[in-house]
Amino acid sequence: MPMPLWFGQVNKRIFNKLELKKGLRPVLIHTGRTSKRRYETPLDAHRVAHGFVFILVYGSESDWVKNVLVAGSAQLRFEGVELALAEPTLIDEEAAWAMMPASAKRPPEFLHISEYLFMRRGAEDENQAVAEKVGLKENS
Repeated sequence: MPMPLWFGQVNKRIFNKLELKKGLRPVLIHTGRTSKRRYETPLDAHRVAHGFVFILVYGSESDWVKNVLVAGSAQLRFEGVELALAEPTLIDEEAAWAMMPASAKRPPEFLHISEYLFMRRGAEDENQAVAEKVGLKENS
């Protein structure tokens, strides 16, 4: 069982605000499925081929995961750039770690984390990344 959801509520109301102020972590920008409000959630985001993997420390029942699954998309502020993410897909531990970079650290075993979320980078972001790689810049 992942960390209890009640701890996630404490995290959301106290620690996330501190993390947002620090500005050091990736931030997922998503829309509330019932409130339609914009939320910013600091998370660990692991860059993988064609997208990102998120370790679901509180499981798939956390609000941000439900919001993203319902919306089908979100934005990720990563290394100072906002990226469009789409096609959220719950994946298991084996699939997640097969995609992860060797430098990624596994969560402690006692957390029993078995759910992960993969989100694909939007085509526009993929095209921009390729252009930057080959030295092309967008016309302004």
